[in-house]
Amino acid sequence: MKLKLHHINLCSTNVRGMDRFYREVLTLEDEDPAELPPLNHEKGLVGDVSFVTDGIIQMHLTPRDILNSFRSGQVVNPLERGHIAYRTDDISAFMAHLDALGVPYSDWGSNAVKGWHQIFFYDPDGNVIEVHQVVAVN
Repeated sequence: MKLKLHHINLCSTNVRGMDRFYREVLTLEDEDPAELPPLNHEKGLVGDVSFVTDGIIQMHLTPRDILNSFRSGQVVNPLERGHIAYRTDDISAFMAHLDALGVPYSDWGSNAVKGWHQIFFYDPDGNVIEVHQVVAVN
């Protein structure tokens, strides 16, 4: 069960302004379209998202959505403040690891991103952490 930092998600009421800031000030660029997550628009869990990168780590700039938990039925809301995301090669082993440590998490499956099995949980200060694994799309 290996973890690798994959992306940082920042939520904003001004995604367009955030996109301009990260491109102009930090000189981030477009991500390769083949590397972008396939968002699940049928579930209506996200709005317009900007994807920028430093060439290694993605940054997802998403609209803040404080009602996301109510619509998704999940306790952890990754679109209120944003989150840090790691990719794993074994999501089941990582979930068993969290279970053994008594760390509660929300199992989103592939509801938000087609082909990614995502879980979300809180660190001790309430920051949201995502761990996901790329899985076959049915």
